[in-house]
Amino acid sequence: MKRLLVPFILLSAMLFVAARLTNQPILPGSASDWPEYLGGPDRNHYSTLTQINAGNVSQLKIAWQYHTLDSGQIQCNSIIKNGILYGMTATTQPFAINAATGKQIWLRKDSLAMNGAIRSSSTSRGLVYWEDGADQRILFTNDSWLYAVEATTGKPVTTFGEQGRTSMKAGLGPTAKDKMVISNTPGTVFEDLIIMPMRLSEGADAALGHIQAFNIRTGKLVWVFHTIPEPGEFGYDTWPKDTYKNTDVGAANNWSGMAVDRQRGILFVPTGSAAFDFYGGNRAGQNLFANCLLALDAKTGKRLWHYQLVHHDILDRDAPAPPNLVTVTHNGKKVDAVAQVTKQGYVFLFDRETGTPLFPINEVPVPASDVEGEQAWPTQPIPTKPAPYARHSLKASDISPLAENRQELIATLKRSRYDGAFTPLSAQGTIIYPGLDGGAEYGGAAVDPGGIMYVNSNEMGWLISLNKKLSADQLAQLSPGQRVYTTTCSPCHGAERKGNPASGFPSLLNIRKRRSQAYVSNIVSHGKGMMPAFTSLSDTQKQDLLAYLFEEEKTGATVTREPGLSQAEQAKSTVPYRISGYSKFLDKNGYPAVKPPWGTLNAINLNTGEYVWKTVLGNYPELKTKEPTGSESYGGPVITASGLLFIAGTKDAMLRVFDCKTGKLLWQTQLPAACFATPSTYEIAGKQYIVLACGGTKLGAPKGESYVAFALP
Repeated sequence: MKRLLVPFILLSAMLFVAARLTNQPILPGSASDWPEYLGGPDRNHYSTLTQINAGNVSQLKIAWQYHTLDSGQIQCNSIIKNGILYGMTATTQPFAINAATGKQIWLRKDSLAMNGAIRSSSTSRGLVYWEDGADQRILFTNDSWLYAVEATTGKPVTTFGEQGRTSMKAGLGPTAKDKMVISNTPGTVFEDLIIMPMRLSEGADAALGHIQAFNIRTGKLVWVFHTIPEPGEFGYDTWPKDTYKNTDVGAANNWSGMAVDRQRGILFVPTGSAAFDFYGGNRAGQNLFANCLLALDAKTGKRLWHYQLVHHDILDRDAPAPPNLVTVTHNGKKVDAVAQVTKQGYVFLFDRETGTPLFPINEVPVPASDVEGEQAWPTQPIPTKPAPYARHSLKASDISPLAENRQELIATLKRSRYDGAFTPLSAQGTIIYPGLDGGAEYGGAAVDPGGIMYVNSNEMGWLISLNKKLSADQLAQLSPGQRVYTTTCSPCHGAERKGNPASGFPSLLNIRKRRSQAYVSNIVSHGKGMMPAFTSLSDTQKQDLLAYLFEEEKTGATVTREPGLSQAEQAKSTVPYRISGYSKFLDKNGYPAVKPPWGTLNAINLNTGEYVWKTVLGNYPELKTKEPTGSESYGGPVITASGLLFIAGTKDAMLRVFDCKTGKLLWQTQLPAACFATPSTYEIAGKQYIVLACGGTKLGAPKGESYVAFALP
């Protein structure tokens, strides 16, 4: 009895002190936390909680709603520790709230200006909780900085880096100084290290995508793994000589997050493509370690093994989500494995220690490029099992019967290039299917202890052509602002500034009637949501761009006529092509051009490689179809030991609950705004909660700004 009493007294004292520090009651008995991104270091989205089950799920009600008053995309998977929920607002402001009531404990409204930091509005998918006794910290990112604050107060940990922050450019070399380096995804913790994902430019101005580990106590850089190898390192000969010098080839970064086997000390890192994403004539070769699953020694960063998921990527086939650390039964034996989902709809499954594939992977011939200078890799790795969860066939009969302009879409398909999932871009236009947003997306997959994987998949084609860049003489004929716009903005917003709202790129026509120059200038400089910051533009170029967008060049306003860096870089770059724009393959009304379902939810038995079930996910109710249409989805599922799967992620702003065994839809409810984040689940004082970040905005959904928790009455 005495042994039990002492820990109880200590726990009660700690809770009392925490409550006094925050001026909020913190309830005892928080038996089940959600302490890390996606539930734990294995990234399996799994909870042992069972209070909410198939028999009572229909009784769920909103328990509380926390209004951030900061609308826009919120992709955050909340973490819950010791009765406190930590999250991020749409403009990456960290906060702490009472996880049982939703009452605010602290909000770092000034975090975007901490220590002179520049305001950034990049989207955040979460943050990190770390503790060592009384030293409890929250780590998050803003702009190119990694911050550490006290978990109980939100105040900076001044012993971390430079008065509470450290630069994520620390290990990237001098070429990263003026380049975009941010992070959308929280870091991965191993002992006293935090290993950071990074989001970089996807053009010729990309920084190097090296993997960096920082000391979580001091903020100092501990080790760096070169994803574009230096001379003498393994993989150097898979690139042209001196590629590591980062002239106009960069990236090969991890942006989607990592998983860690803390018992073995192995860090699993999926990487993305080298930049420029869609042309590799200046980076001939296999391009290690782009598009790989890396297994690194977590203490030192030493490579243990790797597998390249896409060779010489020219289709932006980044690994889109963290891997899952799973245990499966293979050939009658239990095997600790690592599974990686992909945009192209494949699941790759490897022995965690050796990197040996558990199902055979074949090198399959793929189409050659018809673009001058491009040397597409002749084969790509295709797993024999599981079968892809996204469709890999597109013919006239696959065009949507719901499209009013179906014949026009069939004609577009016939004149475009499509020869399967690895069809290279071409001047005539290529349909990329599965599209640039998957297959799987950043939400990733859930896996239960029995080895069943649950993954949501998009069925959306994209239509893009690869065209010659304008010559220096052609650029010289443009006004200074139009020149900057053409080389910087037109791939997303179009040559005529009309944008592509269905693809997420707003029109910039008449922007002077909607926004101030100061607002637009801030977005150009610091980014917003998924739009990157254009840090390489000079002040003169920004002024010229604003003059063009606000149509002041036409009114005789004084405009500097310097050529600017973009034209100079254009002339010297060895990347002679640009894409027509990030455009989805849509019908005249903005719906997917392919026939439904446009989104699915899949249950795959990783022990056998066979499907357990597949069902439609999402709907466009305005189409009034007999069966749900399915839709694109972002954010992933959460599964519980009671056999339930919780998922949002669709534009129709629904929370859906499925039976894990059968795929049957058990219950659904309307959210205040669409949730494009993975939910979290936790328990306090015997009550289980499901919490979702409802920011809307993505896919043209109405804006939201709240976190919503559900519980039984």
